[in-house]
Amino acid sequence: MTPMIRALRADITTVQVDAVVNAANSALLAGGGVDGAIHRAAGAEALSAACAVLGGCNPGDAKATLGFRLPARFIIHTVGPVWQGGDQGEAKVLASCYRRSIEVAERLGVASIAFPALSTGAFGFPVEQAARIAVDTLRSVLTSVQQILLVAFDPHVLKSYETALAG
Repeated sequence: MTPMIRALRADITTVQVDAVVNAANSALLAGGGVDGAIHRAAGAEALSAACAVLGGCNPGDAKATLGFRLPARFIIHTVGPVWQGGDQGEAKVLASCYRRSIEVAERLGVASIAFPALSTGAFGFPVEQAARIAVDTLRSVLTSVQQILLVAFDPHVLKSYETALAG
């Protein structure tokens, strides 16, 4: 089944979905940006404790915890690549983040999921290229997930998602 994919401008910590994806670091420790916002909104102490037992996460992989105080039942933590110019396999790792997050969502029985713009903040991945990878990868997966939201915190990211979805 092909899921409905759409972009919206919102705070990912407030989106009403079964699972939100967290742009995590490999230690799964509370960081800045999306990761920090998710930790604060979910309850930093409880989420940090849940992440501590997961043993970290490799770039391109994904692991889940409960959503705690978020509207979402689950948080799927994925570690995107740090941009190093584009010739170090960054696109492949980023695509893996989306695929693995969907695989984890499938195991959890998730019907709806929200993704932030993975790796585009502190990790420096160019927004337009990251949006195209997100859309192409998510369109290519066969999944029982019915709704995929690409959540943008700012207008530039939203426009990049909309352009990728239109292409």
